Amino acid sequence: MKRLLKEFTKGITIENPTFGLVLGLCPTLAVSTSVINAIGMGVAATFVLLGSNIIISSVRKLIPDQIRIPCFIVIIATFVTIVELLMKAYFPALNTALGIFVPLIVVNCIVLGRAEAFACKRPVVDSIFDALGMGVGFTLALCIIAAIREVLGAGKLLGFSLSKGFEPAAIMILAPGALLTMGLLIGLVNYWHIKQKTNKEIKRVGCNGCK
Repeated sequence: MKRLLKEFTKGITIENPTFGLVLGLCPTLAVSTSVINAIGMGVAATFVLLGSNIIISSVRKLIPDQIRIPCFIVIIATFVTIVELLMKAYFPALNTALGIFVPLIVVNCIVLGRAEAFACKRPVVDSIFDALGMGVGFTLALCIIAAIREVLGAGKLLGFSLSKGFEPAAIMILAPGALLTMGLLIGLVNYWHIKQKTNKEIKRVGCNGCK
């Protein structure tokens, strides 16, 4: 159980797709203008991750190594099509807001990367926890970036106005605001990781490490 929990938590902390591995930046920067859009994209990507990881892990021994990438893309595209049709049927406004970035999940390096690096080499249960961890980590990262940009750039959160006296900075809704927010958050996450690593090293060495 500890092993499975580790597979889940790594996608949220150390190997977070956005802040740790710095993958999937195109949809991250494009749809993180509001928290609603971020949740929609995160849930869609998590569904595709989970479905594709399960299928790829299940048939990994049947897929010839020479054609594994095309097979992975076909499997991923199947789940992306399911997501797109469901969103068009039940969440048309969200589907319009996310636009081309829903179909582009097919070539999202997070999904294809987990298929190639993990699902095709590990059992189904491990692949499920890996997909859930990566999906939750990606969704959390999207929501954090979107919340900052929506509050500072539009003076709203989840579509609700926060203060009438607040003057939003429109640049935060534009591409420069996305890049600025992303860069600062990655810097903070890296600083936190370095600090945690240093503290662990100090605890391990103890007084013997003092000069």
